[in-house]
Amino acid sequence: MNIRSWLTALVLPSIVGITYTMLYIPIIILIVFSFNDAEMSFVWKGFSWRWYQALFQSVEVWNALYNSLIVACSSVVLSLILGVLFVFYSAGTRLNRLVVAFYGTLAAPEIVLAIGLLSLFSFFGVPLGMVTLIAGHTLLGLGYVVPMVYDRFSELDYRLMEASLDLGATRTQTFFRIIVPLLSPALLAAALLVFIISLDDFLISFFCAGASTLTLPMYIFSVLRTGATPLVNALSTLLLCVSSLCVLIFSSLRVKSQLF
Repeated sequence: MNIRSWLTALVLPSIVGITYTMLYIPIIILIVFSFNDAEMSFVWKGFSWRWYQALFQSVEVWNALYNSLIVACSSVVLSLILGVLFVFYSAGTRLNRLVVAFYGTLAAPEIVLAIGLLSLFSFFGVPLGMVTLIAGHTLLGLGYVVPMVYDRFSELDYRLMEASLDLGATRTQTFFRIIVPLLSPALLAAALLVFIISLDDFLISFFCAGASTLTLPMYIFSVLRTGATPLVNALSTLLLCVSSLCVLIFSSLRVKSQLF
């Protein structure tokens, strides 16, 4: 057995196994200690559902969930509308070159984007709250929607659009009856991705929400500052389940969009 085959058969699988083990052990510990009967997360005293019951009875958690869902759903709708309109109406024009600018939100650190948004709102005197939070998450979502929709749009058969226009349809009718149905797998995948990112986002929420709006990540942060309890583990476990489900749906939609 030569060195290359030895590395392939033993060393590389071991490195991958150790990496995945270190990645998932903290998640497994988080889930296990969400069923802890103790007051503190790091002391195991037995199995219990008490923290999940307390979670569903907490008014603060429900208010934070309500705010997170409003922000996530609003950012999904706004990101899809603005992203699709930009991709469609900029096709064949000089505005098409601006697609590269949307990759900047992915390349730049999120802390830079958050501080930039805070500086912008402060400069124009915009009070921080739900509106600024939705605006920040929408800007973050456009960095994912535009590239995904643009890649799918560039793969479409332009003869379908030309045939629609030749048959007397307007550009708006072509958009709603031809383009949107063809882009639907990419739109659903982008919507799920933006929803996950907005629901789990902390930095933009922390800098753009102000004192009047509390989301789930910010609630978790505030609880951790006063002392970690299994309630945080339970809430994090539920968020993990929701995010994992959305990721599975997102992956299946991406596969379908590539096949069709």
